[in-house]
Amino acid sequence: MEREVLLEIKNLTTEFITEEGHLTKAVDGISLSLRKGETIGIVGESGSGKSVTALSAMRLIPTPPGKISSGEILYRSKNGEINDLLKTDNREMRKFRGNEIAMIFQEPMTSLNPVITCGEQIVEAILLHEKISKAQAKNMVIELFKKVKLPRPNEMFDAYPHQLSGGQKQRVMIAMAMSCDPQILIADEPTTALDVTVQKTILDLMMEIQRDHAMGIMFITHDLGVIAEIADTVVVMYKGKIVEHGSVMEIFQNPRHPFTKGLLSCRPPLDRRLRFLPTVSDFLSHDTKNTLIETGKSVDEAINAYVITDEERKKQHDVLYRGQKLLEVKNIKSYFPLKKSFLGKVLDVVKAVDDVSFDVFEGETLGLVGESGCGKTTLGKTIMRLIKPTSGEIRFRGKNIATLADEEMRLMRKEMQVIFQDPYSSLNPRMTIGEAIMEPLRVHKLLSNDKQRKEKVMNLLRKVNLSEQHFYKYPHEFSGGQRQRICIARALVLDPSFILCDEMVSALDVSVQAQVLNLLNELKKEFNFTYVFISHDLSVVKFMSDRIAVMENGKILEMGEADEICNSPKNDYTKKLISSILRGRKEDIQASVERKQQFHPEN
Repeated sequence: MEREVLLEIKNLTTEFITEEGHLTKAVDGISLSLRKGETIGIVGESGSGKSVTALSAMRLIPTPPGKISSGEILYRSKNGEINDLLKTDNREMRKFRGNEIAMIFQEPMTSLNPVITCGEQIVEAILLHEKISKAQAKNMVIELFKKVKLPRPNEMFDAYPHQLSGGQKQRVMIAMAMSCDPQILIADEPTTALDVTVQKTILDLMMEIQRDHAMGIMFITHDLGVIAEIADTVVVMYKGKIVEHGSVMEIFQNPRHPFTKGLLSCRPPLDRRLRFLPTVSDFLSHDTKNTLIETGKSVDEAINAYVITDEERKKQHDVLYRGQKLLEVKNIKSYFPLKKSFLGKVLDVVKAVDDVSFDVFEGETLGLVGESGCGKTTLGKTIMRLIKPTSGEIRFRGKNIATLADEEMRLMRKEMQVIFQDPYSSLNPRMTIGEAIMEPLRVHKLLSNDKQRKEKVMNLLRKVNLSEQHFYKYPHEFSGGQRQRICIARALVLDPSFILCDEMVSALDVSVQAQVLNLLNELKKEFNFTYVFISHDLSVVKFMSDRIAVMENGKILEMGEADEICNSPKNDYTKKLISSILRGRKEDIQASVERKQQFHPEN
């Protein structure tokens, strides 16, 4: 028995007017349908139109500069009536939003009001649609918090958003979305930048809620591993159009469009060691007339072209570990006061980094992996002396920088650079990117004049695959991947020997992520950089690293050669991290399909 259609989008076109006055089609004539109890996964790069599709369905497109220029969005409401949402007036539309069609956005912190408690925000949403008392609404919220498995629901009701972890904030958003028992849930990148273990629990929670409420879910992401776990049907979008549409098994086992092949192949694999990640350009290239053509490669052909053998890997490491140690970390502790007495005496501390020791060789990439709160970012900042250690030694080229005076440390920073997670907050929005990259050269009084400095910056822009014209543009004019390339150029401008990369690709599309990771490895090969690469994503860390250190509760639990850690983990925590990675393998998809069929036998 076929389930009823809840939402049908027909020939939808959504357009935007750019700052230059040009009309661009963000969504270009797409059609799709969502049934009761079904999860449809919409996947594509940033700018492919997937989020605009969701916002169009909710009638949340800002006008101007945007407008829905044509199409139909047919919705079957709770009372069984079919409504064309494009012809529904604003008052009626407000009744549908939240009450019948709910949405979860990517960044919960920007979706929650920072000055109102989490519980009160959901009470407000319930009272807007339901005719019940405030006390009844509060009881509903506490029950919802239990349902979404938030710890200490009563305390969480009175907590402010900043007091919650990323995963907890996302659970609050799910509780808010579920507060009026909607028929459709639109989830726009709800697990991006979350730890793999937290991501998996959020996905399991959404499937459990869907099972209990027979909701239709429209799940938007750039990660095909997530799609494999949760979706029944997959829609692949590219430049505003649907280029492929089919069951999750069809898309993963027999992708037809070169863009889909590119998305599938550019995720770092755990079972093979690659020197280079395939990208969309492996499947789509330009001929002599600059016409886009298909290369005809399969996913396996693209991946196998870049495989490194165990013998090659061993030769590389034999040379690497006969070299010099660049960094020696000995018994480092970074403690923060948690509780003080009236007289200021520290009564309790948070042991963010707790007696950690390791070495990093010249030309090595050491991966630091673990969940949020494990201490990896604090360790990175301590190594860079952005946080002063409580005790221990940090020897850089034999010199203990843990005890250096601030002025001496400032001179050392030419050699040690850092690339942070969010490139936008790392750049001054009022400075052109050329000025931002040149600034460290001026601070350290390198090169004779600005003409020479500008020449060096232009050369660096070319190295990170940006053009010289970009020198004069501002950060807001660039995509996330381009901004991260700008931050890489700024880190390179002082010719450092050591670079700390802190979650620098966690919020990027997988295709853009692959390009940035390839760029880092190319630059490492050219300049013999040494990296410490911090991430919660073990598959990314494995691709980048020679060795991996696994952290939990401020300590290193396990450390060793990257392939060995991933293939034969010894610690239970490491095993849990690896099992949480959504790989999109045939057996994983089959297991997911079978789980869903237990809930929906009519599938």
